[in-house]
Amino acid sequence: MEWLSQVFTGNVLALLGVALAVGLAGIGSAKGVGIVGEAGSGLHAEDPSKFAQIMILQVIPGTQGLYGFVVGIFALVQLQVFTGNMVTLTFQEGAMYLMACLPIALVGWLSAISQGRVAAGAIGIITKRPEEMFKGIMMAVMVEFYAILALLVSMLLILSL
Repeated sequence: MEWLSQVFTGNVLALLGVALAVGLAGIGSAKGVGIVGEAGSGLHAEDPSKFAQIMILQVIPGTQGLYGFVVGIFALVQLQVFTGNMVTLTFQEGAMYLMACLPIALVGWLSAISQGRVAAGAIGIITKRPEEMFKGIMMAVMVEFYAILALLVSMLLILSL
């Protein structure tokens, strides 16, 4: 069991948190953007003039990946990784960085996929009632609210370390 504490040092745990924040939120955004892209392709094939409206909806699920990236960079700055003299963390301190990164990692991952599904559904609004596109955007933005809360929690936790 001693090997476990040698492998999972405080620094490793902190960097795992960074990797999860960036990786999971990025995976969620890639999936969400892909879902909207698939739905929008059909509409674009039928009516190329709707491309700008499709792109607006497709961009929305990409924000969670950006939030994860911001949290990851912020944590790396706090850890002084870019100075070449990374702070040496205890196991407990590293676990705290890991926990601080988890809100945006998990919420970013799942909300981006959900937001992609909502935005893909909004493609149907554009198909039949393009003048009501704003309603579809608002439905997708409602999911964004929870990603923003997770971003704030992760940032506040990192700032408190």
